[in-house]
Amino acid sequence: MLVVKSLNAEHKDLVHDVAFDFYGRRMATCSSDQTVKIWDLNDDDGEWVCTASWKTHCGSVWKVTWAHPEFGQIIATCSFDRTAAIWEESVSDSGHGVHSTWIKRAGLVDSRTSVMDIEFAPKIQGLQLATCSAGGVVRIYEAPDVMNLNQWSPHYEINCKLQCSCISWNPSPSRLHAPLIAVGSDDPNPASGGKVFIYEFSANTHKWTRVETLVTVTEPVHDLAFAPNLGRSYHLLGIASKDVRVIALKPTKQDGSQGQSSLTSFEVRQAGQFDDHGSTVWRVSWNLTGTILASSGDDGCVRLWKANYLDIWKCISVMRGDAVENVGEAEETNNSIQPCGGTASGQHTARYFKLAPTAHPAHVPWH
Repeated sequence: MLVVKSLNAEHKDLVHDVAFDFYGRRMATCSSDQTVKIWDLNDDDGEWVCTASWKTHCGSVWKVTWAHPEFGQIIATCSFDRTAAIWEESVSDSGHGVHSTWIKRAGLVDSRTSVMDIEFAPKIQGLQLATCSAGGVVRIYEAPDVMNLNQWSPHYEINCKLQCSCISWNPSPSRLHAPLIAVGSDDPNPASGGKVFIYEFSANTHKWTRVETLVTVTEPVHDLAFAPNLGRSYHLLGIASKDVRVIALKPTKQDGSQGQSSLTSFEVRQAGQFDDHGSTVWRVSWNLTGTILASSGDDGCVRLWKANYLDIWKCISVMRGDAVENVGEAEETNNSIQPCGGTASGQHTARYFKLAPTAHPAHVPWH
């Protein structure tokens, strides 16, 4: 049975990002009102309760992300004010109940332009954090001592030569795969070439090197995400642009004479391209097993994509704020849409959140 709930985030401006923690029981939202809110799931009634809200930056907050819980309750934010910040939850018991506050542990001020995206590295790589800026620079920081979050060392700086809009670590848990980062650009000029770059880290040279440019993606890229890899021989990358794309990156066999320091070569294949949104696509996100891709666009819909046994990707569901369309069932019922809370059999269980009313009619709240 479908459960659709509307959550008024009470932000005073456009909500730019929503991020769930590792267990999916905590949620962070950020907005142009310069604040971040933390939400906890109430076990009794299944409602989301705002447990913290504070001003984080002096400009619009573009993204918020959670670190792996092994390192504690830590989030990072990035903003138009050209900075990124690391925040840690501090819990105290005053005798009148447990109270939590979020403390700013560090501010990253190396960027000279707006910091557009931020993401923690997979746990296997330690407490690392990657940022990308509108100036076209990717910076990777590391906390040398995970018990002292006040110190973050800038380890690597990558010049992409195009303004950056989004970044994604490859979450593959296998040590057989070298660390990968995908970077997207929202440069509007098609003549500037491919807008997605793949970088690989070499443990021998201790450098990040560009190993692939997706030349077929020439439109501005607003979001991208590597799929979790639980045993595939190739990587999947979801891309949000004027449409939705799924790219397969298969490492090719290397000549042993090249030595272990040689970089990986990839066979690039476009597994799917879809314009079902009929408008700009703003976000893409994978499920935990990397088998279903969710996308959201200016049409006000979240669409779910999945590959069948022939590796053909298709839309399996369309979610709106007040209804859900199961694609398989819709074809049998002339594209009829079951209303929320309907009793029709076969509906997928899902939750869909409309975060806040917009402050301006031209704003689109589905970003």
